[in-house]
Amino acid sequence: MRRCDFRTKGAAAKVPAAGFSRRTTACGGTRRPSRAASHAWRALAALVFLPLSGCGLPIITFQTETVAEAALPPEPTSTGSIARPPESFGRDLGAEDWRRAHAALSVALDPQGNGRPVKWDNPETSLRGSVNPTGLPYVSNDQVCRDFLASVIAPGRSRFLRGTGCKPSGGEWALKRVRGTKTAI
Repeated sequence: MRRCDFRTKGAAAKVPAAGFSRRTTACGGTRRPSRAASHAWRALAALVFLPLSGCGLPIITFQTETVAEAALPPEPTSTGSIARPPESFGRDLGAEDWRRAHAALSVALDPQGNGRPVKWDNPETSLRGSVNPTGLPYVSNDQVCRDFLASVIAPGRSRFLRGTGCKPSGGEWALKRVRGTKTAI
């Protein structure tokens, strides 16, 4: 084996940069730059050639803009994520029918009441029915609530509904949940 000595070649010999000079051996071979120098060259190449390559990362800029309040769309009154509570016992009840049925609901669900069914009817539309409380009153979300079974009887058809009515302190009874039963007369 022969021993090779190292010497610096070219302009790098006069002003050596830390780890960036190429060295050749007396045997004619080339020695690679140090690992730190190799990483520095790669970083420099990435900084120079990446913007020129056309496949760089997108540039994201943020600008502050003042938007007039009138330009903003109005907030929606309902988003559809929460089901709207029912407003009556069905679409076939008119305003007067619902007023009479709601009065029967209020009397039947009253915690001070006797717990018996309360009937209602409207001779003008031939609709009638009853509201029967099915459980004891209970408190839910700071409201007095009570479950019920209601009937709506019309000429030629009738239906039964199960539901829950709730009333805030000092307020009126409102339907929280109503669903039809499977049994009809």
